[in-house]
Amino acid sequence: MDENKKVYPRTNDFQTVYLKSVVENPNISVGEYTIYNDFVSDPTEFEKNNVLYHYPINNDRLVIGKFCSIACGAKFIFTSANHTLDSLSTYTFPLFYEEWDLDKKDVASAWDNKGDIVIGNDVWIGYEAVILAGVHIGDGAIIGARAVVTKDVPPYTIVGGVPAKEIRKRFDESTIAKLKESKWWDWSFEKIQQKLPAIQAGKIQEL
Repeated sequence: MDENKKVYPRTNDFQTVYLKSVVENPNISVGEYTIYNDFVSDPTEFEKNNVLYHYPINNDRLVIGKFCSIACGAKFIFTSANHTLDSLSTYTFPLFYEEWDLDKKDVASAWDNKGDIVIGNDVWIGYEAVILAGVHIGDGAIIGARAVVTKDVPPYTIVGGVPAKEIRKRFDESTIAKLKESKWWDWSFEKIQQKLPAIQAGKIQEL
């Protein structure tokens, strides 16, 4: 870990980290100011405890945007957790190539490759939510506590349940369009700070 990076956003709060400062896997990308809170385990162990079945053989990526809020216990489950549905058996024979005298180079045929998990900017992922391989979540979306997200989530959409389904949009279409156009998360620190009253008050016309 780069010791020059700020890890803890708040003084004496060791349950919340800036995620960008604690991830080291080159296949995990996190934007500035995205936070992870964990009151059960060490939040600096996010890669170990929350990014599961993320094996290098697949080269799949976890991409998380800026200003996201990720609650305790959220999990990102990657391709290698899958068992291929093309086989007549759910058993992962290629994974145990030594036992069955199979070719080691075919080990990845044990699962179906679903692809990257991509999380947009300003996304709130609730307590113990599960995001499955291949899912893309749009900017400004909210994932409810313990939701299991199996499909893409459009921008500024609230989803919940198992499997996760749309509950409602956060704003009307006009406001969503203006937010997507503004891309406020890419502004300078100074401009965001200046516009915080409007952001916090929900005054899209003042952005």
